[in-house]
Amino acid sequence: MPETLPLLHWFLPTGGDGRDPGGVTAVQARTASATRRPADIGYLAQVARAAEHAGFASLLTPVGLGCVDPWILTSALAQHTERIDFLVAFRAGLASPTLLAQQADTFRRLMGGRLRLNIVTGGDPVEQRAYGDQLDHDARYARTDEMMAVLRDLLDGKRVDHEGSHLRVENAHLTDPATDHPVPLYFGGASPAAQDVAVRRADVQLLWGEPPAAVAARVEQLRVRNPALRFGLRLHIISRDTADEAWREADRILSGLDPEAVRATQDRFARMDSTGQARMAALHAGSADADRLTVSPNLWAGIGLVREGAGTALVGSHDEVAARLDEYRSLGIDEFVLSGYPHLEEAFRVGEEVAPRLQALSAADTVTPPPGRTPPSPSGLRSPGAGS
Repeated sequence: MPETLPLLHWFLPTGGDGRDPGGVTAVQARTASATRRPADIGYLAQVARAAEHAGFASLLTPVGLGCVDPWILTSALAQHTERIDFLVAFRAGLASPTLLAQQADTFRRLMGGRLRLNIVTGGDPVEQRAYGDQLDHDARYARTDEMMAVLRDLLDGKRVDHEGSHLRVENAHLTDPATDHPVPLYFGGASPAAQDVAVRRADVQLLWGEPPAAVAARVEQLRVRNPALRFGLRLHIISRDTADEAWREADRILSGLDPEAVRATQDRFARMDSTGQARMAALHAGSADADRLTVSPNLWAGIGLVREGAGTALVGSHDEVAARLDEYRSLGIDEFVLSGYPHLEEAFRVGEEVAPRLQALSAADTVTPPPGRTPPSPSGLRSPGAGS
């Protein structure tokens, strides 16, 4: 069980924001209602300041073909904030690790160390080819392993010579690196190849919001291989004063989903070679049937019908949502990367209502989740191996 209070992070909606979920890199799923608020600097700065005011530790900035460049964006937003870190995602293997280390070192030097890195290997072969990457799934992770090894050493101030199957680096080093500001490496991936990288290279392994039993199995499997590895969970939050209010909001989101956007998004998932994405898709199986979308108490899979990556939300009263988060914490989750629609208002709501309740539960080491909204039948559940 984690010995410290969980760390909370928020998400930057760099593809636009609104009351409804939309795609991150799957641009065809971005409906007008999901992008009513353009993701310009003015709006994203409001989200960043709201998250900072609400007490979040960092802001996750996504990466992908449908996203703006995270380095440029976060460098701009850092000028509008004072304390909050930026969890900058980047695609492994698309740039030299020496160049990436220079970028990261410059950022942490100029921004007072407010940097965390999220290494993304990529799970869509079509998207990868658009970037000029022809490697298959396991080869991409092997390259990521080499890249993370070189990047870590450079950020720690070491001089690096590396010759591997995918990368060759000679006498690489940073000039006067800002090593007084350590940069934690966050990493995601559910396949055996990804897990091998996680236990060797990551500081924090990011998981998507599966039912507690599935999350517990993954944490146990990896922590036995690397006891120092921390775990983060990526979830959406629909939290209201009462459970009925929260579920009405979930029902409103579901009723507003465009069937064509659902179909296009699920077709894209079918072509991907991401184990994690397959596990997310297995939770809802492409069905918009409300009775099938509650996959464990308070865990709703409706977001994943139109959104790549994290596709589940905790839905319920503030007390219920906090209790479910604390349940995950008791299973070994150290950090939570959260989001809600719209991200501006929900940063305040989650920060003001859910976070204090979670911190109180965690401090008291109390794990007694209330009943919540339970799936109507066993068909709504998935085993830990679903979608692998």
